Amino acid sequence: MAVRRLHPEQPASFAFTAENRAFADDLIARYPPGKQASAVIPLLWRAQEQHEGWLPEPAIRYVADLLGMAHIRVYEIATFYTMFQLAPVGRKAHVQVCGTTPCMLRGSEALIETCKRRIAPHAHELSSDGDFSWEEVECLGSCANAPMVQIWKDTYEDLTPELLEKVLDGFAGKGPMAKPGSQTGRQSSCPAGGPTTLTTEIVRASLASAATSPTAAAPTAVAPAAAVMAAAAAVSAPSAEAVVIEPGRASGTIAGMSGSAAEVIVGTDPATGETRPQRPLLLEHPRAGKGDDLGLIWGVADKLAEKLNGMGIWHFDQIAQWTPANVAWFEAEMPGFKGCVARDKWIEQCQKLATGWRPDTAVGKRPKG
Repeated sequence: MAVRRLHPEQPASFAFTAENRAFADDLIARYPPGKQASAVIPLLWRAQEQHEGWLPEPAIRYVADLLGMAHIRVYEIATFYTMFQLAPVGRKAHVQVCGTTPCMLRGSEALIETCKRRIAPHAHELSSDGDFSWEEVECLGSCANAPMVQIWKDTYEDLTPELLEKVLDGFAGKGPMAKPGSQTGRQSSCPAGGPTTLTTEIVRASLASAATSPTAAAPTAVAPAAAVMAAAAAVSAPSAEAVVIEPGRASGTIAGMSGSAAEVIVGTDPATGETRPQRPLLLEHPRAGKGDDLGLIWGVADKLAEKLNGMGIWHFDQIAQWTPANVAWFEAEMPGFKGCVARDKWIEQCQKLATGWRPDTAVGKRPKG
């Protein structure tokens, strides 16, 4: 870290405004006797905000006296943390350019060149009109959206030299103010090309376990929420169960239902056509308050049956309709059981068990047939 010195030109004195003094008194009162020094950083920050964005030496002494601390102790804090500016900064904006590795690899050096050209040739120098200043700093915590800068309390991310120019134009009053955050429209820290997970819409609907209405219409292609809800509305039955439907690509059927209204869409990437993990039909509760004995599935012991129930799998016919994408989802959720669905033929077993067939061997033994 470079040596940080106080600016040679200092004001004669410093004191909090009445509002800031009330803030200080309230903050100090929150600490037990003898622990008031814990308030030093927020008070230095408030002093910096009051004094045109930089921290003069009289303010350091003022805060030290307020807290009963030695002047040198508060000086050490002010010179250690780069959040405290020890020299005058731009009236409209002080630009802190992150130069740590992720930002450097993504082009922060070009942002620094923009600051040198647009503001001043060297860090901590004021622009000719006194409105801007800049400096290079260490990590500001937005590595996923590098490169970025911080201006006052806000960060501006995913920058290019051209986008930084627009941000500066906003502070200069030459254009609209940029909204803090990503300048390319990225949501939070999603990949630059858009989300790659949690991209499917989850619809919670009340679906009956009886047969569908003859007038029910099947969702086609990728099932939107409206189409799935319409199919649910077409089902008539005396009782309903809460299930989760997750649109995808390959079709399956909802257990206990028949006809086109029971069809949902699951399973492949619409862009590439590749199979991807896709949540199967899950139930919040077993039908009629009682689930099937999943321990009848060869290879499923009591503990695994409990885990399946906890995931929302209660009945043989749920597993019987699994697609390869559903199996991939299960193995992602339960990596310790990877391969067991295919090896032990869970789907084939459950297709038979769902019809009422039962093995004539003990639980845990491979059923005949």
